[in-house]
Parts: sequence; C-alpha cells; structure tokens
Amino acid sequence: MGRLLTALAMLLGLALVSAVPASASANRTAASAREYGDTLPPVGFVQFCARVPENCQAETRHRRFAMTEEKWLLVRMVNTFVNGAIAPVSDESLYGTAEYWTLPTDAGDCEDIMLLKKKLLVEKGISADSLRITVVLDENGGGHAVLTLITSAGDFILDNRRNDIRNWSATGYTFLKRQAQHDPRKWVSLEPNKSGVSATPGGTASE
Repeated sequence: MGRLLTALAMLLGLALVSAVPASASANRTAASAREYGDTLPPVGFVQFCARVPENCQAETRHRRFAMTEEKWLLVRMVNTFVNGAIAPVSDESLYGTAEYWTLPTDAGDCEDIMLLKKKLLVEKGISADSLRITVVLDENGGGHAVLTLITSAGDFILDNRRNDIRNWSATGYTFLKRQAQHDPRKWVSLEPNKSGVSATPGGTASE
C-alpha cells in the first residue's frame, strides 16, 4: 500500500491539466440517482466491515460535496492510477472463493479496486460521506461494483472498466443499490419496489 501511495503522490505532482468530467463542466445540474429505501448489503461487504471496521465508519457531517477543478483532477488521477496499478482478477482465482472483498495490492476484482479508490480518496481529503460503494448490473446483466461520487453537480461513477468519469445516467448500467448516506454499513435501493434485494458483484441479482 505504501508503494501505491508513493507512486500516486508522484503522479499527482506531475499532473498539470484540469480533469473536470465533461458532463460536470457542461451541466452543473446533472441528475442524481434516486434512492428508494433500505435494502440488504452484499455479503462480501458485511464480511469486509467485520474484518476491517475502520473502513466502514460513519462521518459526523453529511453534505453533497462541492467539487473544485483541483478536486476533480485528484479524483480522475486516482481513478486512472488504480485502474492501471491493479490487475483485474476474480476472487475465485485469487482466493479460491466466489466472493471476498479486500484492499488489493496488485490484483483484485471490481469491488477490491473500488475499495482501494475510496480509501485513497479519503486519505487525500475527499469526504468519505460523498463516496458510496454501489452495485449495478452491466450491459450484459452481470453484477458489477463501482464507486459513486456524490457532488452538488450530480452523481459520478468511478469504474475500473474505464478511466473517464461519467454521470451515473451515462454509464449504461442498471443501478441496484448503494451505501446509505448517514451510515455506511446500511444500504439503500436504487430501484423502485426493490427493497430487500441482494446482489453480488460478478454475478446476478437475486431476491
């Protein structure tokens, strides 16, 4: 982890260009995803929080994060850096189990990569309350995990499958659920009439 932080610091020091997502700069009132009530968190997330509870603590302040160009630059650089530093490998290949959430060092699946992005961004000063672990279905109906950045301009997605940061509505994904605002251990549904849905990244949703 120390080597990753050192490399990221060097990369940020070399960055000279703005990184505001086009959808953020062009439309300051970009839509945010609607929440529909409590639902069940992924089992892998529950196990991760039990092992490392310090990564699942609530913040005392709750707000939509106002992003500056410098903060957008930081977010884009972390997203691109982690995507390049962590090789996408399934939990089955790495750990011999279908689902194991953890902070990766050089390889991991979508939820591991997403967890590392959240950790690095929080350490760099982005509010943990504005970074929500999110479960979606991709274009092929497969389970996938991404990181949602909640801002005053809308909800933006950090994805290990692409380096550009898009508004949630421009990803092509079906959004199932994400962490709740006031307690990161609780989750809310992003689908109407779907409270209680359990979904696993890398698989499909099931009741």
